Amino acid sequence: MINPALQPLSDYTFARLARMLDGIAPAAGKRPILLSVGEPQIQPPAFAAEAIAAGSHLWNKYPPPKGDAAFLGAVTDWLTTRYGLPAGMLDTERHVTSISGTREALYQLGFLAVPERKNGRQPVILMPNPLYHSYRGAAMLGRAEPVYMNATPENGFLPALDEVAPEILERTALCFLCTPTNPQGRVASLDYLKRAIELAREYDFMLAVDECYAEIYRGVPPAGGLQAAAALGGSLKNIVVLHSLSKRSSGPGLRSGFMAGDPELVGRYAEYIMFGSASTPLPIQHAATALWKDEAHVESNRAHYAENWRIATQVLGNKKGYHEAEAGFFVCMPADDAEALTKQIWREQAVKIVPVGLMAREDAEGVNPGDPYVRIALVYDAETTEEGLRRIAPYF
Repeated sequence: MINPALQPLSDYTFARLARMLDGIAPAAGKRPILLSVGEPQIQPPAFAAEAIAAGSHLWNKYPPPKGDAAFLGAVTDWLTTRYGLPAGMLDTERHVTSISGTREALYQLGFLAVPERKNGRQPVILMPNPLYHSYRGAAMLGRAEPVYMNATPENGFLPALDEVAPEILERTALCFLCTPTNPQGRVASLDYLKRAIELAREYDFMLAVDECYAEIYRGVPPAGGLQAAAALGGSLKNIVVLHSLSKRSSGPGLRSGFMAGDPELVGRYAEYIMFGSASTPLPIQHAATALWKDEAHVESNRAHYAENWRIATQVLGNKKGYHEAEAGFFVCMPADDAEALTKQIWREQAVKIVPVGLMAREDAEGVNPGDPYVRIALVYDAETTEEGLRRIAPYF
Protein backbone atom coordinates (compact mmCIF):
# COMPACT_ATOMS: atom_id res chain seq x y z
CA MET A 1 0.00 0.00 0.00
CA ILE A 2 3.04 2.29 0.19
CA ASN A 3 4.05 4.26 -2.90
CA PRO A 4 7.33 2.64 -4.08
CA ALA A 5 8.55 6.04 -5.30
CA LEU A 6 8.97 6.97 -1.61
CA GLN A 7 11.91 4.59 -1.12
CA PRO A 8 14.52 7.40 -1.09
CA LEU A 9 12.92 8.81 2.09
CA SER A 10 14.81 6.17 4.10
CA ASP A 11 18.00 6.84 2.20
CA TYR A 12 19.12 10.18 3.63
CA THR A 13 22.58 10.67 5.07
CA PHE A 14 21.94 10.32 8.77
CA ALA A 15 19.64 7.33 8.44
CA ARG A 16 22.44 5.64 6.51
CA LEU A 17 24.98 6.70 9.15
CA ALA A 18 22.78 5.33 11.96
CA ARG A 19 22.50 1.99 10.16
CA MET A 20 26.25 1.93 9.59
CA LEU A 21 27.04 2.51 13.27
CA ASP A 22 24.25 0.31 14.61
CA GLY A 23 25.58 -2.02 17.29
CA ILE A 24 28.86 -0.14 17.74
CA ALA A 25 29.18 1.29 21.25
CA PRO A 26 31.16 4.52 21.64
CA ALA A 27 34.30 4.36 23.76
CA ALA A 28 33.45 3.93 27.45
CA GLY A 29 34.54 6.76 29.74
CA LYS A 30 34.65 9.38 26.98
CA ARG A 31 31.86 11.89 26.46
CA PRO A 32 30.44 11.54 22.96
CA ILE A 33 31.20 14.47 20.66
CA LEU A 34 29.07 14.63 17.53
CA LEU A 35 31.17 16.25 14.83
CA SER A 36 28.75 14.75 12.32
CA VAL A 37 25.75 17.08 12.11
CA GLY A 38 25.93 20.64 10.82
CA GLU A 39 23.82 21.90 13.71
CA PRO A 40 25.12 25.07 15.38
CA GLN A 41 25.73 24.51 19.07
CA ILE A 42 25.79 28.20 19.97
CA GLN A 43 22.60 30.03 20.80
CA PRO A 44 20.84 32.67 18.69
CA PRO A 45 20.83 36.19 20.17
CA ALA A 46 18.49 36.77 23.10
CA PHE A 47 16.44 39.34 21.22
CA ALA A 48 15.01 36.55 19.03
CA ALA A 49 13.28 34.95 22.01
CA GLU A 50 12.17 38.38 23.18
CA ALA A 51 10.57 39.06 19.79
CA ILE A 52 8.72 35.74 19.92
CA ALA A 53 7.43 36.56 23.40
CA ALA A 54 6.36 40.04 22.30
CA GLY A 55 4.38 38.51 19.45
CA SER A 56 2.72 35.83 21.58
CA HIS A 57 -0.68 37.44 21.09
CA LEU A 58 -0.47 36.32 17.44
CA TRP A 59 -0.39 32.56 18.04
CA ASN A 60 -4.14 32.47 17.30
CA LYS A 61 -3.62 33.94 13.81
CA TYR A 62 -2.98 32.04 10.60
CA PRO A 63 0.18 33.51 9.06
CA PRO A 64 0.04 34.89 5.51
CA PRO A 65 1.31 32.24 3.07
CA LYS A 66 4.14 34.42 1.78
CA GLY A 67 4.99 36.00 5.14
CA ASP A 68 3.96 39.30 6.66
CA ALA A 69 4.98 42.68 5.24
CA ALA A 70 7.62 43.38 7.88
CA PHE A 71 9.41 40.06 7.26
CA LEU A 72 9.31 40.42 3.48
CA GLY A 73 10.56 43.99 3.70
CA ALA A 74 13.46 43.01 5.98
CA VAL A 75 14.48 40.22 3.59
CA THR A 76 14.27 42.49 0.55
CA ASP A 77 16.40 45.14 2.27
CA TRP A 78 18.94 42.53 3.39
CA LEU A 79 19.30 41.01 -0.07
CA THR A 80 19.65 44.43 -1.70
CA THR A 81 22.36 45.50 0.75
CA ARG A 82 24.20 42.17 1.02
CA TYR A 83 24.49 41.61 -2.72
CA GLY A 84 24.62 45.22 -3.91
CA LEU A 85 21.46 44.88 -5.97
CA PRO A 86 20.09 47.88 -7.89
CA ALA A 87 17.33 49.73 -6.06
CA GLY A 88 13.96 48.35 -7.13
CA MET A 89 15.32 45.14 -8.65
CA LEU A 90 13.41 43.14 -6.04
CA ASP A 91 9.68 43.65 -5.72
CA THR A 92 8.75 42.49 -2.22
CA GLU A 93 5.32 41.29 -3.29
CA ARG A 94 6.42 39.42 -6.43
CA HIS A 95 9.93 38.18 -5.78
CA VAL A 96 10.15 37.07 -2.12
CA THR A 97 8.34 34.47 -0.01
CA SER A 98 8.79 33.05 3.46
CA ILE A 99 9.70 29.35 3.70
CA SER A 100 10.05 26.96 6.64
CA GLY A 101 13.83 26.75 6.51
CA THR A 102 15.33 25.59 3.21
CA ARG A 103 14.90 21.82 3.48
CA GLU A 104 11.14 21.84 2.93
CA ALA A 105 11.21 24.28 0.02
CA LEU A 106 14.08 22.51 -1.75
CA TYR A 107 12.10 19.27 -1.58
CA GLN A 108 8.87 20.93 -2.74
CA LEU A 109 10.57 22.38 -5.82
CA GLY A 110 10.48 18.86 -7.22
CA PHE A 111 6.72 19.27 -7.48
CA LEU A 112 6.51 22.99 -8.23
CA ALA A 113 9.19 23.35 -10.88
CA VAL A 114 9.06 20.00 -12.66
CA PRO A 115 6.46 19.28 -15.39
CA GLU A 116 5.25 15.78 -16.14
CA ARG A 117 7.23 15.81 -19.39
CA LYS A 118 10.01 18.04 -20.71
CA ASN A 119 10.33 18.11 -24.50
CA GLY A 120 8.24 14.95 -24.61
CA ARG A 121 10.47 12.94 -22.25
CA GLN A 122 10.96 12.28 -18.55
CA PRO A 123 12.34 15.46 -16.97
CA VAL A 124 15.75 15.64 -15.32
CA ILE A 125 16.84 17.29 -12.09
CA LEU A 126 20.55 18.16 -12.03
CA MET A 127 22.23 18.14 -8.63
CA PRO A 128 25.76 18.32 -7.24
CA ASN A 129 27.33 15.10 -6.04
CA PRO A 130 27.86 14.96 -2.99
CA LEU A 131 24.41 16.37 -2.37
CA TYR A 132 21.92 17.48 0.24
CA HIS A 133 19.33 14.73 0.55
CA SER A 134 16.41 17.07 -0.21
CA TYR A 135 17.70 17.44 -3.78
CA ARG A 136 17.30 13.71 -4.32
CA GLY A 137 13.94 13.87 -2.57
CA ALA A 138 12.83 16.54 -5.02
CA ALA A 139 13.53 14.17 -7.91
CA MET A 140 11.44 11.52 -6.16
CA LEU A 141 8.57 13.98 -5.63
CA GLY A 142 8.70 15.23 -9.23
CA ARG A 143 9.08 11.75 -10.75
CA ALA A 144 12.19 13.14 -12.43
CA GLU A 145 15.47 11.46 -13.27
CA PRO A 146 18.23 12.61 -10.90
CA VAL A 147 21.43 13.38 -12.78
CA TYR A 148 24.44 13.72 -10.51
CA MET A 149 27.15 16.27 -11.35
CA ASN A 150 30.30 15.11 -9.59
CA ALA A 151 32.16 17.69 -7.49
CA THR A 152 35.80 16.62 -7.54
CA PRO A 153 39.27 18.10 -7.02
CA GLU A 154 39.60 18.34 -10.81
CA ASN A 155 36.71 20.83 -11.07
CA GLY A 156 37.39 22.63 -7.81
CA PHE A 157 34.52 20.77 -6.10
CA LEU A 158 31.99 22.70 -8.19
CA PRO A 159 29.95 20.82 -10.82
CA ALA A 160 31.26 21.29 -14.34
CA LEU A 161 28.09 22.71 -15.88
CA ASP A 162 29.48 22.99 -19.40
CA GLU A 163 30.24 19.26 -19.40
CA VAL A 164 26.58 18.30 -19.03
CA ALA A 165 25.47 16.82 -22.34
CA PRO A 166 23.02 18.91 -24.42
CA GLU A 167 20.55 16.00 -24.56
CA ILE A 168 20.44 16.03 -20.73
CA LEU A 169 20.05 19.82 -20.59
CA GLU A 170 17.14 19.62 -23.03
CA ARG A 171 15.31 17.40 -20.51
CA THR A 172 16.37 19.41 -17.45
CA ALA A 173 13.53 21.03 -15.52
CA LEU A 174 15.42 21.97 -12.36
CA CYS A 175 19.06 22.36 -11.38
CA PHE A 176 20.26 22.58 -7.80
CA LEU A 177 23.51 24.32 -6.94
CA CYS A 178 24.88 24.83 -3.45
CA THR A 179 27.33 27.63 -2.76
CA PRO A 180 29.25 27.68 -0.51
CA THR A 181 29.32 23.95 -1.10
CA ASN A 182 28.54 21.24 1.43
CA PRO A 183 30.79 19.65 2.51
CA GLN A 184 33.86 21.11 0.79
CA GLY A 185 33.17 24.79 1.56
CA ARG A 186 34.04 26.01 -1.94
CA VAL A 187 32.51 29.25 -3.23
CA ALA A 188 31.14 29.66 -6.75
CA SER A 189 32.46 32.75 -8.52
CA LEU A 190 30.19 35.39 -9.97
CA ASP A 191 31.13 34.24 -13.47
CA TYR A 192 30.23 30.64 -12.58
CA LEU A 193 26.79 31.73 -11.35
CA LYS A 194 26.24 33.90 -14.42
CA ARG A 195 27.01 30.90 -16.65
CA ALA A 196 24.54 28.78 -14.67
CA ILE A 197 21.80 31.36 -15.22
CA GLU A 198 22.63 31.57 -18.92
CA LEU A 199 22.27 27.80 -19.27
CA ALA A 200 18.99 27.86 -17.34
CA ARG A 201 17.59 30.43 -19.75
CA GLU A 202 19.00 28.78 -22.85
CA TYR A 203 17.45 25.41 -21.99
CA ASP A 204 14.49 26.80 -20.02
CA PHE A 205 14.94 25.16 -16.63
CA MET A 206 14.74 26.54 -13.10
CA LEU A 207 18.04 27.17 -11.31
CA ALA A 208 17.73 26.87 -7.53
CA VAL A 209 20.79 28.18 -5.68
CA ASP A 210 21.00 26.91 -2.10
CA GLU A 211 22.92 29.62 -0.22
CA CYS A 212 22.36 28.46 3.35
CA TYR A 213 26.09 28.70 4.24
CA ALA A 214 26.62 32.08 2.57
CA GLU A 215 27.14 34.03 5.79
CA ILE A 216 29.67 31.66 7.39
CA TYR A 217 32.74 32.93 5.57
CA ARG A 218 36.16 34.35 6.25
CA GLY A 219 37.38 37.22 4.12
CA VAL A 220 35.42 38.18 1.02
CA PRO A 221 31.63 37.55 1.17
CA PRO A 222 30.58 34.84 -1.30
CA ALA A 223 28.83 35.93 -4.48
CA GLY A 224 25.17 35.06 -4.81
CA GLY A 225 22.68 34.03 -7.46
CA LEU A 226 20.76 37.32 -7.39
CA GLN A 227 24.03 39.22 -7.67
CA ALA A 228 24.75 37.24 -10.85
CA ALA A 229 21.25 37.99 -12.13
CA ALA A 230 21.86 41.69 -11.53
CA ALA A 231 25.12 41.48 -13.49
CA LEU A 232 23.18 39.95 -16.40
CA GLY A 233 20.71 42.83 -16.54
CA GLY A 234 18.44 42.30 -13.53
CA SER A 235 15.89 39.78 -14.81
CA LEU A 236 14.91 37.12 -12.27
CA LYS A 237 13.56 34.67 -14.82
CA ASN A 238 14.67 31.05 -14.28
CA ILE A 239 16.41 31.60 -10.94
CA VAL A 240 15.57 31.41 -7.26
CA VAL A 241 17.86 31.58 -4.25
CA LEU A 242 17.15 30.07 -0.85
CA HIS A 243 18.43 31.24 2.54
CA SER A 244 17.59 30.37 6.12
CA LEU A 245 18.41 31.43 9.68
CA SER A 246 19.70 27.98 10.63
CA LYS A 247 23.40 28.65 10.06
CA ARG A 248 23.47 32.45 9.77
CA SER A 249 21.74 33.02 13.10
CA SER A 250 22.18 29.63 14.84
CA GLY A 251 18.41 29.14 14.62
CA PRO A 252 17.62 25.79 12.95
CA GLY A 253 14.75 25.30 15.39
CA LEU A 254 13.04 28.47 14.14
CA ARG A 255 12.31 26.81 10.78
CA SER A 256 12.43 30.14 9.02
CA GLY A 257 13.96 31.17 5.74
CA PHE A 258 13.06 32.67 2.40
CA MET A 259 13.06 32.01 -1.31
CA ALA A 260 13.58 34.90 -3.71
CA GLY A 261 13.67 35.24 -7.48
CA ASP A 262 11.51 34.14 -10.37
CA PRO A 263 8.08 35.74 -9.79
CA GLU A 264 6.08 32.91 -11.33
CA LEU A 265 7.67 30.26 -9.10
CA VAL A 266 7.49 32.47 -6.00
CA GLY A 267 3.79 33.06 -6.66
CA ARG A 268 3.13 29.36 -7.22
CA TYR A 269 4.88 28.52 -3.98
CA ALA A 270 2.54 30.81 -2.03
CA GLU A 271 -0.46 29.16 -3.69
CA TYR A 272 0.92 25.73 -2.84
CA ILE A 273 1.26 26.70 0.82
CA MET A 274 -2.47 27.46 0.90
CA PHE A 275 -3.26 23.91 -0.21
CA GLY A 276 -0.78 21.59 1.43
CA SER A 277 1.89 23.11 3.63
CA ALA A 278 2.40 25.52 6.51
CA SER A 279 3.66 29.07 6.82
CA THR A 280 6.04 30.16 9.56
CA PRO A 281 3.99 31.35 12.57
CA LEU A 282 3.77 35.11 13.03
CA PRO A 283 5.64 35.27 16.38
CA ILE A 284 8.55 33.42 14.77
CA GLN A 285 8.37 35.70 11.73
CA HIS A 286 8.74 38.65 14.11
CA ALA A 287 11.92 37.08 15.50
CA ALA A 288 13.13 36.34 11.97
CA THR A 289 12.50 39.94 10.94
CA ALA A 290 14.66 41.16 13.81
CA LEU A 291 17.40 38.68 12.90
CA TRP A 292 17.51 39.74 9.24
CA LYS A 293 17.83 43.35 10.35
CA ASP A 294 20.80 42.67 12.64
CA GLU A 295 24.37 41.98 11.51
CA ALA A 296 26.17 42.15 14.86
CA HIS A 297 25.20 38.60 15.86
CA VAL A 298 26.20 37.31 12.40
CA GLU A 299 29.64 38.88 12.76
CA SER A 300 29.92 37.24 16.18
CA ASN A 301 29.01 33.87 14.65
CA ARG A 302 31.64 34.31 11.95
CA ALA A 303 34.23 35.06 14.62
CA HIS A 304 33.20 31.89 16.48
CA TYR A 305 33.69 29.72 13.40
CA ALA A 306 36.91 31.50 12.47
CA GLU A 307 38.28 30.52 15.88
CA ASN A 308 37.23 26.91 15.31
CA TRP A 309 38.99 26.97 11.96
CA ARG A 310 42.12 28.32 13.69
CA ILE A 311 41.96 25.36 16.07
CA ALA A 312 41.38 22.91 13.21
CA THR A 313 44.43 24.24 11.38
CA GLN A 314 46.48 24.02 14.56
CA VAL A 315 45.43 20.41 15.20
CA LEU A 316 45.09 19.01 11.67
CA GLY A 317 47.12 21.46 9.59
CA ASN A 318 50.08 19.10 9.22
CA LYS A 319 47.89 16.21 8.05
CA LYS A 320 47.89 15.17 4.40
CA GLY A 321 44.98 16.65 2.49
CA TYR A 322 43.92 19.19 5.09
CA HIS A 323 42.82 22.58 3.82
CA GLU A 324 40.83 25.45 5.24
CA ALA A 325 37.50 25.81 3.47
CA GLU A 326 36.57 29.17 1.97
CA ALA A 327 33.26 29.19 3.83
CA GLY A 328 30.99 27.04 5.96
CA PHE A 329 32.05 25.01 8.98
CA PHE A 330 32.99 21.58 7.59
CA VAL A 331 36.43 20.03 7.29
CA CYS A 332 36.78 17.41 4.55
CA MET A 333 39.65 15.01 5.21
CA PRO A 334 40.86 12.27 2.87
CA ALA A 335 40.45 8.70 4.08
CA ASP A 336 41.55 5.41 2.50
CA ASP A 337 38.47 3.66 3.90
CA ALA A 338 36.05 6.30 5.17
CA GLU A 339 33.48 3.84 6.50
CA ALA A 340 36.00 1.78 8.46
CA LEU A 341 37.61 4.94 9.82
CA THR A 342 34.25 6.35 10.94
CA LYS A 343 33.45 3.13 12.80
CA GLN A 344 36.88 3.00 14.40
CA ILE A 345 36.81 6.59 15.62
CA TRP A 346 33.32 6.16 17.11
CA ARG A 347 34.33 2.89 18.81
CA GLU A 348 37.67 4.13 20.14
CA GLN A 349 37.16 7.88 20.64
CA ALA A 350 33.35 8.42 20.93
CA VAL A 351 33.57 11.04 18.20
CA LYS A 352 31.07 10.82 15.35
CA ILE A 353 32.00 11.97 11.84
CA VAL A 354 30.41 11.31 8.42
CA PRO A 355 31.79 9.37 5.46
CA VAL A 356 31.10 11.74 2.58
CA GLY A 357 30.20 8.76 0.43
CA LEU A 358 26.93 8.60 2.41
CA MET A 359 26.12 12.09 1.08
CA ALA A 360 26.81 11.11 -2.53
CA ARG A 361 25.63 8.61 -5.12
CA GLU A 362 27.42 6.52 -7.72
CA ASP A 363 27.57 8.22 -11.09
CA ALA A 364 26.91 6.59 -14.45
CA GLU A 365 30.38 5.02 -14.33
CA GLY A 366 29.80 3.58 -10.85
CA VAL A 367 32.07 6.10 -9.12
CA ASN A 368 31.04 7.70 -5.81
CA PRO A 369 32.97 11.01 -5.59
CA GLY A 370 32.47 11.19 -1.82
CA ASP A 371 34.11 7.86 -1.02
CA PRO A 372 37.65 9.23 -0.43
CA TYR A 373 36.57 11.70 2.31
CA VAL A 374 35.08 12.13 5.75
CA ARG A 375 33.28 15.26 6.95
CA ILE A 376 33.96 16.91 10.31
CA ALA A 377 31.66 19.67 11.61
CA LEU A 378 33.20 22.57 13.58
CA VAL A 379 30.00 23.54 15.39
CA TYR A 380 30.80 23.31 19.09
CA ASP A 381 32.40 25.80 21.43
CA ALA A 382 36.16 26.13 21.00
CA GLU A 383 37.03 23.85 23.94
CA THR A 384 34.81 20.97 22.78
CA THR A 385 35.89 21.41 19.17
CA GLU A 386 39.54 21.16 20.14
CA GLU A 387 38.94 18.11 22.31
CA GLY A 388 37.12 16.31 19.51
CA LEU A 389 39.75 17.18 16.92
CA ARG A 390 42.63 16.10 19.16
CA ARG A 391 40.97 12.75 19.77
CA ILE A 392 40.67 12.02 16.04
CA ALA A 393 43.89 13.67 14.77
CA PRO A 394 46.09 10.55 15.15
CA TYR A 395 43.85 8.67 12.72
CA PHE A 396 44.75 10.90 9.76
